[in-house]
Amino acid sequence: QLQLVESGGDSVQAGGSLTLSCAASGYPYESYCRGWFRQGPGKEVEGVAYIDKEGKTVYADSVKGRFTISKDTAKNTHSLQMDDLRPDDTGMYYCAVYPARFDCVMVPQRGGLHHFWGRGTQVTVSS
Repeated sequence: QLQLVESGGDSVQAGGSLTLSCAASGYPYESYCRGWFRQGPGKEVEGVAYIDKEGKTVYADSVKGRFTISKDTAKNTHSLQMDDLRPDDTGMYYCAVYPARFDCVMVPQRGGLHHFWGRGTQVTVSS
């Protein structure tokens, strides 16, 4: 099993920056995908950034050039550096660890076998 805890969410002005961290405890699942997802007010959960076991990254078009996902295998953590934040980036941000499929570009199933989610951290961006 794996427990994930996000941290780093806050309220910031547009143009500001935040770094979200996801601390994992339990089996390392080194071959699995790691990702960041968000759910804005009244919106579906969407993928923001993904990183595979080799460190290859993929980003949603809306965050390309502004967000950077990274991981530290030794510490079993992964992070999301968010720059030039916009009001549309507001939402609950979740980290997840899940088996590799579709080059990691997917929204893992909550409650799915070996699909692990954190409880989320709130990001609010004001104009």
